[in-house]
Amino acid sequence: MTNPTDKIIYDFGANQGLNLPYYLKKADRVVAVEANPALCVQIQNEFKEEIRKGKLVLESCVLTNSETDGEVDFYLHRNHPVLSQFPAPDPKKQNEFEKVRLPSKSFRDIFEQYGSPFYLKLDLEHMDEVILRAVLEADIRPPFISAECHSIEVFALLVVLGQYKSFNLVDGLTVSKKYGSSQIKTTNGIVPYQFLEHSAGPFGLDIQGPWMTAENFFKYLAWEGLGWIDVHATTEIEPDPKAAPVFRDYVKRALKNRLKRWSLGRANA
Repeated sequence: MTNPTDKIIYDFGANQGLNLPYYLKKADRVVAVEANPALCVQIQNEFKEEIRKGKLVLESCVLTNSETDGEVDFYLHRNHPVLSQFPAPDPKKQNEFEKVRLPSKSFRDIFEQYGSPFYLKLDLEHMDEVILRAVLEADIRPPFISAECHSIEVFALLVVLGQYKSFNLVDGLTVSKKYGSSQIKTTNGIVPYQFLEHSAGPFGLDIQGPWMTAENFFKYLAWEGLGWIDVHATTEIEPDPKAAPVFRDYVKRALKNRLKRWSLGRANA
């Protein structure tokens, strides 16, 4: 039974579970949703005790915005499981995927079953905008939320539909370097923590750097560029109106990161 006061973190797109050790330190319960059956087995094996105690719940299903559940087509990437996706892939890349039938659940059913989210993390290949829009249109506004931002629409949805006022960013390229030796706030106080490469990194007050207004963050996002970045929004932390990107301190790092993202995109093309 879920306690109404419990802090529940939802990991939509849990992948191989790299974020779960961190989330388990931050919440009363973690609900991980992952479609790829092989990755679900990996999570089950690694977190047997947490699952047994009910601290971690694993939903092995395709996440949808549909009102009904049932089996759906899902596309497993043959070489890189993390690139598996729900939408049909580009016909030019069709041979890279195997189409399978998997069970599905709507985000509404999951929230109704486990409770309101304290933090919602979205990382669903080619589905972030779809699910984010549906969540916000359902008038669900978690105190903390993040989504991978390959399109400016993600930020726009958080501002317009979500009416969030405070924003921050975690760069996927630099997570392990920037947060490799961190201090995080947990249910048991402040503890050291090491974020691994390819993890989603921190959220909330664990993110380094000030929280920005929507206007200043838009400038920051424009300079930072879209791609392998997570946009974070919150109702719990007031933005610093003076926090804004400074051009002269920013250009070299931004160009370097954009080059890395371009190279990564070429490698995955």
